[in-house]
Amino acid sequence: MADLAESLDRVARIQREWARERPDVDVRPQGVIGRLHRLGAYLTEELCVVYRKYGLGEGDFDVLAALRRAGAPFERAPGELAEHTMVTTGAMTKRVDRLERAGLVSRRASESDGRGRVVALTPQGREVIDRAFSEHMANERRLLAALTEDEAAQLESLLVKWMAATEGSRD
Repeated sequence: MADLAESLDRVARIQREWARERPDVDVRPQGVIGRLHRLGAYLTEELCVVYRKYGLGEGDFDVLAALRRAGAPFERAPGELAEHTMVTTGAMTKRVDRLERAGLVSRRASESDGRGRVVALTPQGREVIDRAFSEHMANERRLLAALTEDEAAQLESLLVKWMAATEGSRD
């Protein structure tokens, strides 16, 4: 946690330097954006520690989780997988190929669309994602432990509001 505190202090130092060199520019936004950027990088690395324990990358975890969340029989079409993950359709094929080679997913022809394919969790894939997800949630609880429940709820509310505004502006 000391590294994280030091990173946050770096943002304040950078702001002070810019304020000194460019007093005509309001650097307050950098306090939020810079800290979120640094915190995001820190959180990503901390989350990836769990994924790597299971031989997974971020995108792999995301694909397996999307299949698991689908409910029995734990399968989705590739396009549907892309809609339910943070993985682009271009990256989806590579992820599914890798997960299939690892024995965590299988592919088959769609019963409803002769040209379509379906990606499904294998029993091994379900076991891996269930164990990885449990550990992932414990890790996320650990990462949020610096905040009270009320603070975490307030932060979540603010992030939801901000994301809705930014994602809506992409239309």
